[in-house]
Amino acid sequence: MKIIKIGILLLILGLIATACSSDSPAPEDPVSQPTDNPDPDAGDDGDDGNDDDMDQDSNTNDFRNIPVPVQLESGMEWEFQDFSDDFEYEAPAGNLGPDFDANWYPRYHNSWLGPGRTEWDPNLPYVTNGMLHIPARKKPGTDKINIGIVTGRTRVQFPVYIETRAKIMNSVLSNAAWLLSPDDTQEIDFLEAYGASFSESANDDHSWFALRAHISHHVFIREPFTDWQPTDTGSWYTDNETLWREEFHTYGVYWRDPWHLEYYIDGQLVRTVSGMNSIDPVFHTNSVNPGDSSNDTRTGLSKEMDIIIDAEDHTWRSDPQPGFPLHTPTDNELANQDDNTFLVDWIRIFKPVSSQ
Repeated sequence: MKIIKIGILLLILGLIATACSSDSPAPEDPVSQPTDNPDPDAGDDGDDGNDDDMDQDSNTNDFRNIPVPVQLESGMEWEFQDFSDDFEYEAPAGNLGPDFDANWYPRYHNSWLGPGRTEWDPNLPYVTNGMLHIPARKKPGTDKINIGIVTGRTRVQFPVYIETRAKIMNSVLSNAAWLLSPDDTQEIDFLEAYGASFSESANDDHSWFALRAHISHHVFIREPFTDWQPTDTGSWYTDNETLWREEFHTYGVYWRDPWHLEYYIDGQLVRTVSGMNSIDPVFHTNSVNPGDSSNDTRTGLSKEMDIIIDAEDHTWRSDPQPGFPLHTPTDNELANQDDNTFLVDWIRIFKPVSSQ
């Protein structure tokens, strides 16, 4: 039985794009779409042994001075961006106030309400005790799940380092911090994780996911809808010990240029994806005739992107294809509010600038 379960999980990883959904209302949910297998050499999930010490004190108000783990070339330094947020203010749900409104709005960046059973609710996110709270609650009388989401008012573009300190839910829901272009064609997921070790809906072990953080990117064609992301094992980072729901961790990405991404967890480099055939081997980012491999006009991950923090009930988990397990929170699981609240201590953004 264990062999069968492992086989099912591996098949899921090979067929399903399991990143934060960037779908708009018209096309199908991108996380439910099959994806082509990438170049098996795409990406590198190795740790470079970076020894930079990251202060993990959740009470610090000086998050801007925690060292950025990326070493810049000589003559360059990191410049802190003022739209970073340590959430050291009170913002009640439904009446978030000016401190929150300066940086965020509590909705997705278009009118879509979310994948699967998700229904994002602008009245759910709130800030208290120095933390952004992203709750998930059963929508009464329906099979929907109301979930919080926030989108940044200031877009980012390479070169940029972005990092969050967060504690994911003890839930089968996805917890995510990600970047998405306004036209929904380019996406970078620097945190996506499913925290629960057991799924009541599947009545089965869920620890494979609980031990992993998904770090990846997407390139899309909107019409006809096509999605590609890496599916190599390095896109699911694990040290085979850490249950990510149990503690706060830092998750970051250095988006150096359109063809280079570095992912950092707790200040350590855990994955590098670099080169045209690792970022876009399917020519989705062509400036002329996207998807046409005979016409190489690829631009890579080049567009401005919105910062999004949210949780989701992905279609491929809540409405699985035949033979695949159901992973959606039960009413009993959702009744535990502590297990269904994603916590974000801070999010910070830095740009490299000349030190001269």
